Amino acid sequence: MESKGKNPFEKLLQSIEIGGKTYHFYSLPGLSDARKLPFSIRVLLESAVRNCDGFHVLEKDVNGILDWVNNQDKNVEIPFKPARVILQDFTGVPAVVDFAAMRDAVQNLGGDPNKINPICPVDLVIDHSIQVDVARSLLRYAPNPGGGPGSCSVQGSRSTSCSICTNSGLPVLDTICPFHGYRTKGADALDKNQELEFERNKERFVFLKWGAKAFKNMLIVPPGSGIVHQVNLEYLARVVFSDGETLYPDSLVGTDSHTTMINGLGCVGWGVGGIEAEAVMLGQSISMVLPQVIGYKITGTLSSLVTSTDLVLTITKNLRQIGVVGKFVEFFGSGVTELSIADRATISNMCPEYGATVGYFPVDEASLKYLRQTGREEEKIKIIEDYLKANQMFRDYNDPGNDPVFTQVFELDLGSVVPCCSGPKRPHDRISVTDMKSDFQQCLDNKVGFKGFAIPSDKQSTTLPFVYEGQEYTLQHGSVVIAAITSCTNTSNPSVMLGAGLLAKNAVEAGLTINPYIKTSLSPGSGVVTYYLRESGVTEYLEKLGFDIVGYGCMTCIGNSGPLPDPVSDVIEKGDIVACGVLSGNRNFEGRIHPLTRANYLASPPLVVAYALAGRVNIDFDNDPLGTSKEGKPIFLRDIWPSREQIQEVEKKNVIPAMFKDVYSRIENGNKRWNSLEAPDSMLYPWDAKSTYIKSPPFFEGMTRELPSVKGIKDANVLLNLGDSVTTDHISPAGSIARNSPAARYLAGRGLTPREFNSYGSRRGNDAVMARGTFANIRLVNKFVGKPGPRTVHIPSGEEMDVYDAAERYRNEKKQVIILAGKEYGSGSSRDWAAKGPWMLNVSGVIAESYERIHRSNLVGMGIVPFQYLPGQTADSLGLTGKEAFTVDLPPTMQAGQNVDVKMSDGRSFQVKVRFDTEVELAYFHNEGILNYMIRQML
Repeated sequence: MESKGKNPFEKLLQSIEIGGKTYHFYSLPGLSDARKLPFSIRVLLESAVRNCDGFHVLEKDVNGILDWVNNQDKNVEIPFKPARVILQDFTGVPAVVDFAAMRDAVQNLGGDPNKINPICPVDLVIDHSIQVDVARSLLRYAPNPGGGPGSCSVQGSRSTSCSICTNSGLPVLDTICPFHGYRTKGADALDKNQELEFERNKERFVFLKWGAKAFKNMLIVPPGSGIVHQVNLEYLARVVFSDGETLYPDSLVGTDSHTTMINGLGCVGWGVGGIEAEAVMLGQSISMVLPQVIGYKITGTLSSLVTSTDLVLTITKNLRQIGVVGKFVEFFGSGVTELSIADRATISNMCPEYGATVGYFPVDEASLKYLRQTGREEEKIKIIEDYLKANQMFRDYNDPGNDPVFTQVFELDLGSVVPCCSGPKRPHDRISVTDMKSDFQQCLDNKVGFKGFAIPSDKQSTTLPFVYEGQEYTLQHGSVVIAAITSCTNTSNPSVMLGAGLLAKNAVEAGLTINPYIKTSLSPGSGVVTYYLRESGVTEYLEKLGFDIVGYGCMTCIGNSGPLPDPVSDVIEKGDIVACGVLSGNRNFEGRIHPLTRANYLASPPLVVAYALAGRVNIDFDNDPLGTSKEGKPIFLRDIWPSREQIQEVEKKNVIPAMFKDVYSRIENGNKRWNSLEAPDSMLYPWDAKSTYIKSPPFFEGMTRELPSVKGIKDANVLLNLGDSVTTDHISPAGSIARNSPAARYLAGRGLTPREFNSYGSRRGNDAVMARGTFANIRLVNKFVGKPGPRTVHIPSGEEMDVYDAAERYRNEKKQVIILAGKEYGSGSSRDWAAKGPWMLNVSGVIAESYERIHRSNLVGMGIVPFQYLPGQTADSLGLTGKEAFTVDLPPTMQAGQNVDVKMSDGRSFQVKVRFDTEVELAYFHNEGILNYMIRQML
């Protein structure tokens, strides 16, 4: 490893006394620079100043950031060392697998495997494994996610408390503590889903327990605790690091694209690929281009009938239209003070959907109030406040004199926001609720696309009957079959969760019900939600409508929606029905939520309840009633919709610090299932050759200490010819494994039944499964094939086959392959297997019109070359059919952003830009990947 030099900015190190203790910090005011940098850029600047060592971070890097105003549009490369890394289990398991394999590789090359160890704090929250296998039946009084059911001594009224709970002064409304209650008859959904989660994922969980013991600085938050980003917001976030004598801002990267949620609390953080996160864990800085910062000014106040979800969907569409990909967005203006931290976090959460790297809200008084509400220690809050004020990183949104300089400024009046949804296939396709009925009709008419299903006019009125639980129902285009209150985007926000509860209460009292075939579910992001829903008295009404708590995790939002009832599935497929899902999530790409819901709409939790009550999305709530009262009077949504003021009153009364303290005091303890798992104690992982979950990957096979020579691309065939907006869900799906897929054949060959296949996401620790699952999405549109599906054509023979089978045939023929794509290739989740999978399929390069930021970085990290058409050029404009063979000579002394020639087998040629954007990325390429680079650094 390279040694650090002396920090030239030691002179900026100052002392500050807080609470009788002396701390040190690198003073930005000590730079004596009058330039008013955006607050987000100040975080990058402080990190560069503190970590300047003459190698990873140079003095010129600090000066480059300091001169942000002049450098923001010059593609200036800077290093950034985040303070910590956060993982979830779908992406965390492969990261730990890579670490284990790197230890093996270092030992095989004669190095010390103990050097492969996290240097910065790493938190891994297990939240992606649980599925909605069972719904509408659970523990009436849910057990603490970190504890378990038992008898409770609570007797009496609100003034009493539970003797089992850690905080003995915790008041409860009911005579039963919500975390230590009794089981009701048939109450099994939560327990059953968790039981199935452990049954399916035991190998993965044992492996993670090994990782927690084998690696230093790694905290594992057990399953059943909540969603990673909500746990991060409510518990893990430091805001300011104060563990030692030096104070510095909390900052992070995570292996989930919605890591950006933490920016709502004033911590700069964003999603990266797993392989890039692993480099950070090993002490490397992130190489990035100094970003432009868009100032987004918020003014006015929200209408009493509008939710924070309506606001974020409005902002998402607006910023997507503006174009903020690769940029920072920083919010300012007096309207920010009208938003709670939960509201701000909702906006920051959907940052990937509007395309920015971060959506940042600097720390202010509301941030400190939130820290108190969530049970943080007062001593810690005092350190945060005093340090940030001393270092000019504390914000006053009401003071225009506090506003920094921005690249551009755009403005939103909160009063202009109206209730809305987004869909049916993309999160930035916003629709006002008043336009939903007409918009859905247009989607039926439109040709197949992001806003179209091309349903023939004579088929649009199709209505098919079916029998469910002894009663006949009908389905038609627009029928809701999934309604899920899910995702950290919204379950972290008490206002919308309580809004859904109050709406449910009003609906039940008005005599309204939800059809039982609709798969309704509630999956909170933390146990705190269970607390305040119960204490506010709305849980029983949500349950009466079928919104039972089915688990603590991402669930429906990431495609873990589980099966639909067989009669529903049958009638959808029989009638080619455009069935709908409505969810309070952040992503609705086609094929993600459920294979049979072709239309999926993002909506606030109250609107999820509303559309479930309606049973369809093509409804005009202003003119179409939800039902009728006992007296025969029509009941409209406006009659039962709670106002923002009503919700805030309930929230103020029922969301209290003691709830957060009680839940998080036990979060690391795990539950009986977790604690019963026995993991190995060895430094090197004892790989089990029979395991279908955890397997040593082939990434380092044949690796030497010396750098390999640069390899170009010669006579490569096109494996896939793709269009625009191919997502990481298309490339590496996380959902269920189809019974007729290559992955299914592999698992069946090892004695597994379809019931045991589990999901692709759960098997990311096994490269053999993931290679076969690459491009296995049933909605993948490949121009070589006439209909959507995971199929392609082997060009030399003209045979159609599964993508994996074609890749294997090319490999056996010793042929390289590439991929052709359109705009926004790799958009969606920050999924490292969307780069590892193509590497496993022997893909040498991708030629696309544009890339999603994280995915391009992941391709570089795996040694796959991301080529980009020159401006104005596309596959169509160049007349590419994909049936040509392609040759690209890569010079040994390649420069970042260099143009190279692409020669085709028919004699034509064109130029592309090589999207290695920094010198560090070139170094990764020369090493055949970032992990290989890191191993050589350890030797």
